[in-house]
Amino acid sequence: MALRGTNQEFGRPYNRRIVLESVRLHGPTTRGEIAARVGLTVQTVSTIVRELEEQKYLVSLREEPKGRGLPPSLLRINPEGGFAVGVHITPMGVDAALIDLSGDVVASLHRAVTNASPQAAFEIIGAMVPELIMRRPAGRMLGIGMALPGPFGVESMSFVGPTTMAGWENVAIRERLAELTGLPAFLETDMAAAALGEQLYGLGKRFSEYYYLYFGVGLGGALVHEGRVMRGAWGNAGEIGHIPVVPDGESCPCGNRGCLERYLSIDALHRARTSEANWVEAVAPIFRNAVTTIENLFDPETVVLGGLASADLLDRLAALAAHLPNSIAARRDRETPRVIVARGGEHSVLRGAAALAVSGVLSPRFGQMFAGDRGRDVLDGGEIAA
Repeated sequence: MALRGTNQEFGRPYNRRIVLESVRLHGPTTRGEIAARVGLTVQTVSTIVRELEEQKYLVSLREEPKGRGLPPSLLRINPEGGFAVGVHITPMGVDAALIDLSGDVVASLHRAVTNASPQAAFEIIGAMVPELIMRRPAGRMLGIGMALPGPFGVESMSFVGPTTMAGWENVAIRERLAELTGLPAFLETDMAAAALGEQLYGLGKRFSEYYYLYFGVGLGGALVHEGRVMRGAWGNAGEIGHIPVVPDGESCPCGNRGCLERYLSIDALHRARTSEANWVEAVAPIFRNAVTTIENLFDPETVVLGGLASADLLDRLAALAAHLPNSIAARRDRETPRVIVARGGEHSVLRGAAALAVSGVLSPRFGQMFAGDRGRDVLDGGEIAA
């Protein structure tokens, strides 16, 4: 991931976020290593580090001397330096977690509820958040991030159908979340939040160019480019689930027929009323064609499978990649399988939602982990107006 600081005057909050991110990715690390990595002077980095240590976002340690002189102190993220709450709402229920500054899950809660109305969901969240905060009653709460199925802002697709939160249109989600919790609030699609969680706490140290295929109630995805989640002109890039793949196929709530997520999603699996193994065998050609399409469009290092599907189901789907059609990804010099399973685990969406809040609060002038956001205020940390 290419992290570069800026010497422009407005860039101080951005530089602080870049230094924090460099420590998270490469720590324990030294001031000199950070400076070389992000393109700032050692003096600038030292000033920022001193502030971050005073604010308890970073801690330093010094190894035992092995010769003359003292070794440079090593910096790492202070996990207890701050906390954020991540919330994920799907047609299957409400999940929430308290995440520390290093991305570890301190505590998580789940409430199974089918197609929760806004009123019901906010009542559940209102009970969950205080319970989570009580796990760190003296901790610094930085903010709260919420993830929902997208797309956002598209009248014919947003909050329409069984794979989205029907009935949530025209709800001031972020404002209600902030009022309910008293915390700075941020909103994102679940597929982008999952990709962010994976980049930060999963495969991000190994890859910087990949497509995250989000297998949720519906189907979506996000391209990670140079370590950033690419969001498109209006923040909805990656809605692969609404690509028509079967001419005159199943009717989709979006108004088209034969959309990919009608055949490849948790919703499709439930509607099939068959065993998981039989279903995977039946959708294998569609899955392989989808992967090949992604490869030819984006030329990723690999396609990462993640989301709400069980680990067994993701493994079954990844195994289908042994017989993928030809594409530009079929290179002789490949060192990585064309399809791999995400490492971020079941909490990737929650971690990504919480990370959005952390990034927005610590660097309010730059939505550092996202790129290409028209029609939303990235200078306020990447929030989306619902």
